[in-house]
This record gives sequence, C-alpha cells and structure tokens, in this order.
Amino acid sequence: MYDWSDEHQAIIAVVRRFVDEEIRPVLDDLEHHDVPPYEILRRMYDVFGLKEMARESFHRLYERKVSGEPASPRGGSDPAAQLISTIELCRVSPGLLTSLGVSTGLAAGTINKLGTPAQMQRWALDLMTLDKIGAWAISEPDSGSDALGGMRTTARRDGDEYVLNGQKTWITNGPYADTIVLYAKLDDGSGEAMRSRKVLTFVLDKGMEGLEQAKRMRKMGQHASPTGEIFLSDVRAGRDRLLGETEEPKGGGGESAKDNFVAERAGVAAMSLGIIEECVRLSVDYAKHRTQWETPIGQYQLIQLKLAQMEVARINVRNMVFAHIERSGDGVVPTLAEASAMKLYAAQAACQVADDAIQVFGGNGYIAENRVEQLSRDARVLRIYAGTDEMQVVAIAKDLLRR
Repeated sequence: MYDWSDEHQAIIAVVRRFVDEEIRPVLDDLEHHDVPPYEILRRMYDVFGLKEMARESFHRLYERKVSGEPASPRGGSDPAAQLISTIELCRVSPGLLTSLGVSTGLAAGTINKLGTPAQMQRWALDLMTLDKIGAWAISEPDSGSDALGGMRTTARRDGDEYVLNGQKTWITNGPYADTIVLYAKLDDGSGEAMRSRKVLTFVLDKGMEGLEQAKRMRKMGQHASPTGEIFLSDVRAGRDRLLGETEEPKGGGGESAKDNFVAERAGVAAMSLGIIEECVRLSVDYAKHRTQWETPIGQYQLIQLKLAQMEVARINVRNMVFAHIERSGDGVVPTLAEASAMKLYAAQAACQVADDAIQVFGGNGYIAENRVEQLSRDARVLRIYAGTDEMQVVAIAKDLLRR
C-alpha cells in the first residue's frame, strides 16, 4: 500500500516549517487587507530552490519541443513531491495554491504544450519561475460550465493579425497578471453558429491597447487568490501571439482546455486533503481542551461522531490522492470521468468536514481567528471552479453510459 516515504516525510516537515514561519504570520494580510500573494510565493520559490528547478524543467521541455520528442507523462519529476506542496499550502491558505497553480500550471503549461519554441522562451519560462504572473482566461459571464460551447469572445482575422473582442470573468490572477492565456472563437465571417466555431488560444501581455484588467472581485473565500474580469475591445494580436502560430495546433483549442480540466480536477483532491487534514487537526485539539460542564467536549458522543466522520473523509480522500500518485508514477493519466469523480467526492468531503469543524468549535468556529471559518469559506469554491459538482456528475455518467 502506498504511503509517504522517509524522503517525502522530510519534505513535508520542511514545507510545514516554512508555512508556519512565513505564511501563518501574514495570513490576515492576505485574507483581509488585499495583499497580493505573489511575493510570499516567490520567497517560497527562493527558499526551496524551486526557481532553479523550474528553469531546469523548462529547458527539458524546450529541448523536447525543439527535437520533436514527445513529452514524458511524468516530466521527469516525482508526482508525490509536487502534491506535498499542494496539500501543505492548502492546510493554511488554499488561495495561495490557486494563484500559484494557475500561473505556473495552467498558463505556463498551456504555452509549453501548444506554443512554438520561440513562444515558450518568450512567455513560459518567466511564468514557471514566477518572475511573471499568469492568468488562464476561458470563463465568461454566460458560459461558466459551458465554457467552450457558450463562449462569445471572438477573434476576427484582419490581415496578418487578429482582432479580439469580448469579456472574461472569474479569472484567477486577472487583476495582476503580466501574461494572459486567452481562448476565443474564430470569427471568419462564414456565419457558422457560435457553438461550432473553432477555438483559438492567444497569449496577451498586460498593457496592450484595448485590454482592460478590472480590479479584484470581492469573494466569499480564497481571498489570497485575486480574481477579476478581463475586457477586450479591438485588441490586436499578431500571429506570433496565436499559440502554435497556426489555427490547427496539435491538441489545441478545446482539446487543450479539456486536458487542463483533467489536471485541475485531479489537483482539487489534493487541495481538499490539505483542508481536511487541517480541520481534523484543529478540531481534535479543540475537543481535547474545550470544556463544558467541567468535561472536555471530546468526551461527548455527538462530538465524537463528528470527529469520526471527519477522519473517515480524511482517510478516503488521502487514499484517493495516494492512488493518483501511484498511477501518475506509472505514467497513467486519469480520464476526464476519473478526474471528475475525484473532484466531486473530495470537494464535497472538504466542505462537509470544514462545516463540521465549525460545529465542533461552536461559537468560536464562527470567529475568523480560529481559522476553521476561513477554511470553510475557502473550501466552498472547490465545488464550483474547474467545473461545478453538476458538471462532474455529467462527465462521470456519460462515461458510464458509453461503456
């Protein structure tokens, strides 16, 4: 049965020490004072040598792209080590992980997959090292769950350029992003229905004429992850900004977006595990020390029931994450339905555990200083972004019915 190795345990201890010493003391600034998360993430990259590791990873990907060699499913890295940082960051601030993952994973990952070697050098390296911050813009006001079919942002050919118009919303890092990977429907004047039009992927830079990055939205949770809208009014993008510099890149457009959904949904399980582990830790400690009628509340059966149910959820989600790590180590990529099943169960479990933690804390759980309040708010979006619960059900059921 899979478990953390001694090396992994050492990594966990080091990351946890950084979280305790560097992140927890500034958590209120991230949560309540609109302090952007990027400097603390860059400090983490410096402390753990992640910047140099990212640079080395980029050069491996670049050399494969130049040589035409297919990318390795594992990318030469340990999937467990990668998920440890996800789990540990989400114990204290899931928003930090969201901002990091979108910039280095979704934005940089899409450029590395679809882009030419020149485009990789131009944009991806700086995103992977956090020298620049990236956003991944696909969702729109009327096309959240129907992100591809309902897309209304257009790219119209004009000589050697494209003219982009439209609006994107709920964009992580949107207010601060230096680099934006943006999806748009091709408007070639054919009159073809919008749902059927080709999806193109562009890379835009902050400050381009006609590109507006609106101020950060006020959200229920994940305050450490700035979210905003992006408006495009006749933004001109040359072919050098079209990923792959062709309208027919291999794995481009909608296929690229779907691949990213798989990675996102599997990653949500690891995020959920971090939230669940922290809620269990805080709740058990509180139940041992909080007394009512001169008795620790952990001695009461209704509190014991909640703690037991929380632990069952922790074990289930942990085993799900461990199974994913094992399969990833063998080069196995989950199907969309498998990733959706992971996300559906884990996100719901995280929300339930966080809610139960508030109940264990009682009135104190409703107070921000005790942190379970924040974790409950942060967990709630896991059932929405990367596809709502309802869309996970659709993906799973369609796969079952195809068999």
